[in-house]
Amino acid sequence: MGAFEQFLSGGTAGKDRTLRLLAAGATGSTLTTMQEKSKSCPSIQLAAVTDTDFEKGNATMAMSNDVAVSDGSQYLAAGTYCPSVESVPLFDIQRQMAPLRAEIDAAISSVFDSGQFVLGPEVKTLEAKIAAFCQSSFSVGCASGSDALLLALMAADIGVGDEVIVPSYTFFSTASAVTRVGAKVVFADIEPTTFNIDPTDVARRITKQTKAIIPVHLFGQCADMNTLCDIARGNDLLMVEDAAQAIGAEYQGRRAGALGDMGCFSFYPTKNLGGPGDGGILTCSDERWSDRVSLLRGHGMRPRYYHQAIGVNSRLDSLQAAVLNVKLPHLERWTEMRIDNARKYDHLLRAAGLTDHLELPASISEARHVWNQYVIRVRGGQRDALRNYLTETKVGTEIYYPVPLHRQTCFADLEYQVGSLPETEKAASETLALPIFPELTDEEQRFVVQTIAAYFESARRTG
Repeated sequence: MGAFEQFLSGGTAGKDRTLRLLAAGATGSTLTTMQEKSKSCPSIQLAAVTDTDFEKGNATMAMSNDVAVSDGSQYLAAGTYCPSVESVPLFDIQRQMAPLRAEIDAAISSVFDSGQFVLGPEVKTLEAKIAAFCQSSFSVGCASGSDALLLALMAADIGVGDEVIVPSYTFFSTASAVTRVGAKVVFADIEPTTFNIDPTDVARRITKQTKAIIPVHLFGQCADMNTLCDIARGNDLLMVEDAAQAIGAEYQGRRAGALGDMGCFSFYPTKNLGGPGDGGILTCSDERWSDRVSLLRGHGMRPRYYHQAIGVNSRLDSLQAAVLNVKLPHLERWTEMRIDNARKYDHLLRAAGLTDHLELPASISEARHVWNQYVIRVRGGQRDALRNYLTETKVGTEIYYPVPLHRQTCFADLEYQVGSLPETEKAASETLALPIFPELTDEEQRFVVQTIAAYFESARRTG
């Protein structure tokens, strides 16, 4: 394995085990220093190293000249110890909110001072800023990302007798919006590398009743919108982007939310731009859609107490908008931090030799992935066991999504059988999301990778 792998032997917490050493880029002098440091560590002994790459200094930098021990108990660097990490959360909203607290408090106080709690000036400001950010002409705030999808379908008068094609490998709201307007959900399979809806499968599921396609830009990466839009135009279909996880994502230089007829976003707290509660927004570049959605979100009322249509109550609160206005200027920086974290995971997981056990997420060249989630595939049927191990060692993970929508009880009447969407079902059994939030520290990422490595080393020994 060259400079990337040497082995340490010793006991940790009373258990003998072999620990992987990752010290790429270490020169002979650095290695000597590490050997000296290891003498003062009672639980770690540096094994004999014969790799000439160390002496020649030819190794590629893998871990900032650090030594990473696979069980995460210690870091041993050329100069100093780094304190061990004891746990890593899947998401920690306080790390993002705390530095902005004074500004957020002031924004909230301003809303209370004005008394305009519903669709107040903060909402109008946010709508203008989100439209510009997403390269759209208009945006309309609403109560949630789920409602944004519902309002898009309502605006297009999609209902009973119509069909809408959606992926099965997504959050429930993508499909529930279709059923709530009385239309039929048609589930399509996904591309195995991106987890996004497969345009080829979409095309073959179009019927005379099909009225719309809802591609989901899953985990922060845009679907194949060129192909999907060609399919939609060729069949006179509405294209509604479910961009709940993908604000700031791009496809061939164009932003999510500006690639179809309408784009739907969520401001749920765990999203890349998250508020202190539920909230959503819809983007579009056709004023007719904007006007219709604006009407429908307020009971179809215009002017007050005169109802032009049967709408819903889905208005974005001014308090939510006020907080989002504070956070929006930081979104690009946070996105770059997520991108950096994803690159680091790629690097560390490969350096640890874990690609024999894991398939790393793909980022297609024509897209900007904004990494709402970093989702790996775990080979060999070990996903659940690995997750249990990570949970025991206090590493937060999540399975998105353990039961695909076409196999959910509420959609049993559609009669999708096991094996009907093979790539979707395979993804549901293999995928695991690791912590990827912007404020995730270098040490925390190393701890995650080391813990994964320790699991597979333990599995090898006991297997």
